[in-house]
Amino acid sequence: QVQLVESGGGLVQAGGSLRLSCVASGRTFSSSCMGWFRQAPGKEREFVAAISWSGGRTSYAESVQGRFTTSRDNAKNTVYLQMNSLKPEDTAVYYCAASKPSWSDIYYRQTNEYDYWGQGTQVTVSS
Repeated sequence: QVQLVESGGGLVQAGGSLRLSCVASGRTFSSSCMGWFRQAPGKEREFVAAISWSGGRTSYAESVQGRFTTSRDNAKNTVYLQMNSLKPEDTAVYYCAASKPSWSDIYYRQTNEYDYWGQGTQVTVSS
């Protein structure tokens, strides 16, 4: 069982930055792909970023490419999402998610590939 706790959300002006953190409990974190998703009111949950268990492979949604960066520290059981040049359309609840552990150093972009989810943290970008 893996428990995920996000933090770092808040209110920021357009053009500003935030860094989200997600701390995981459980022994399998270091062998799990970690993903970031977001959900705005009235919209479906969408993929934002993912990072393989080694941190060597990452993937980003086109809408955040070049502005967001995900990283991880397996020694601290923590994954990060650095968000720069924020836009009002980035406003959403952000969730981190963990996949089942795998020997393959790959990432996933689909919600159904993830087995564990955090409670979410609100990010609001004002114009």
